[in-house]
Amino acid sequence: MFDHVSIGVRDTAAAKRFYDAALTPLGYACLSDSPGSLGYGKGSVALWISATERPVTADEKSGLHFCFAAPSRESVRAFHEAALSQGGRDNGGPGLRADYGPDYYAAFVVDPDGYRLEAYCGAPAKS
Repeated sequence: MFDHVSIGVRDTAAAKRFYDAALTPLGYACLSDSPGSLGYGKGSVALWISATERPVTADEKSGLHFCFAAPSRESVRAFHEAALSQGGRDNGGPGLRADYGPDYYAAFVVDPDGYRLEAYCGAPAKS
């Protein structure tokens, strides 16, 4: 449905450190890096991050969050660990969310600008 999503941040250098670390385990990379603008994706940019004077005010009660597809449960765990190591806040550690589905494995963080992020893998556990 969506071609891409754009968000505004106060500091693109800080955002780059955070998103490079958090998205690499999921298989996404910074595909565009120019002054004041970053673009992340796999093959094409799906997440644009731009410097702005007035980023959207963080509101944990808004319901707004971004969910990234993860190739494996291990990549979900690595996303969570990397995000926390670069200034993200824990918003729900890696694990099954049985109320979402029997194989819904996810982790939740809040980035340094207050955006709520999720990494999700729906593959069954390997036996």
